[in-house]
Amino acid sequence: MAAAQAPAEDAARLTALVRATPWFMAALRAGRELRLAQWCIGAGALRNLVWDALHDQPPSALPDVDFAFFCAADVGADRDAALQRRLGELCPGLPWEVTNQADVHLWFEAHFGHAVEPLRSLQDAVATWPEPATAVGVWLDAHDDLHVIAPLGLDDLLGLRVRRNPRRVSVATYRERCASKRYAERWPRVCVEPA
Repeated sequence: MAAAQAPAEDAARLTALVRATPWFMAALRAGRELRLAQWCIGAGALRNLVWDALHDQPPSALPDVDFAFFCAADVGADRDAALQRRLGELCPGLPWEVTNQADVHLWFEAHFGHAVEPLRSLQDAVATWPEPATAVGVWLDAHDDLHVIAPLGLDDLLGLRVRRNPRRVSVATYRERCASKRYAERWPRVCVEPA
C-alpha cells in the first residue's frame, strides 16, 4: 500500500508516540489481522493521542476509534459491520468505527447534506478528512513496521493547529466541529483558525 510521504523526522516522531501507546499498538495489530489491502487507524483517535502527549496530560476518552479501509469490490454497511464485530473480538473494549472509504459517496449526501465524488484510494480518502490535523492515519505491516498516511502533511497535527480542510468540509460543518470538539478547552496550546 502506498502512503504519502511526511518528512522523515515528523513521521518518526509520530510513530514513536504510537509505539509508546499500548492500546493503539493492540488496535493496529487487530487491524492487521483483517488482512485488508488498504487500511489505517487515524482521525480523532490519532489526533487525541498526539495532542494529549504534547500537552503532557492523561489520555482523552475516545468516542470512537476510526478504522478506515478501501475496498471498491465489496461495499456496503454489512461488510463494515462484520469487520467492526471482528475488530471487537480481536481487540475488545475499544469503540470501533469501521468505514469503507470506497462507498462514502453513496451515503455522504444523506448524512451531511451535499454530494461528494467517489474516492480513488485510501490516501485520497484521508486527504478529505475534516481538518489537516485529523487527515492522518497509520497502519502496521507484517514486519511490525508502522507506516504513516498523511497526504496533507503532519505540520498541523504536530504543530497543534486546527483549520478547515475545504475539500469536503463546509464552513458550517467546520464551525460545528470546532464547537463540539472543544479543541482549545481540551488542549490549551491548540490554535483554532477561523473558517
